[in-house]
Amino acid sequence: MSTIIWKYQLTPQRVNELFMTNMIQLLGIECVEVGNDYLVAKMPVDQRTRQSAGLLHGGANVALAETIGSLAANLCLDQDVNYAVGLEINANHIRTKHEGYVLGTAKPIHLGRMTQIWEIKITDESGNLMCLSRHTVAVLPQVAARHMKFELPKLD
Repeated sequence: MSTIIWKYQLTPQRVNELFMTNMIQLLGIECVEVGNDYLVAKMPVDQRTRQSAGLLHGGANVALAETIGSLAANLCLDQDVNYAVGLEINANHIRTKHEGYVLGTAKPIHLGRMTQIWEIKITDESGNLMCLSRHTVAVLPQVAARHMKFELPKLD
């Protein structure tokens, strides 16, 4: 069993509460699983996430990857001390999709003092790899009134 990396008590429902008032909600992204060292979110392939030719938009893949990568990065940090912001993201689009949904799984590659690197694998319902993304974040000191903290109970 892998070590728990989260600083907060997490369930998919708690994570989804963080998604309720921004672009994440507009794209229909929702957390479906929280593991000891990974997050899984689901995104529909519909009018919100397709490009004009009817295919899943590559930018929607990147939005899913950055959403769960950035959230996971912040949930590993004590929000009273630090927060994470994106430095770089890349995405290799391997397959396309017309309908249904995709699942993004974020797992850490590196959890450092000043940077974190996350790998996000986006698959279809059958587990076929659709997109592979790597997201690098900077870990910054918390500055009062400049960053919203998560309203989640901390783990003891």
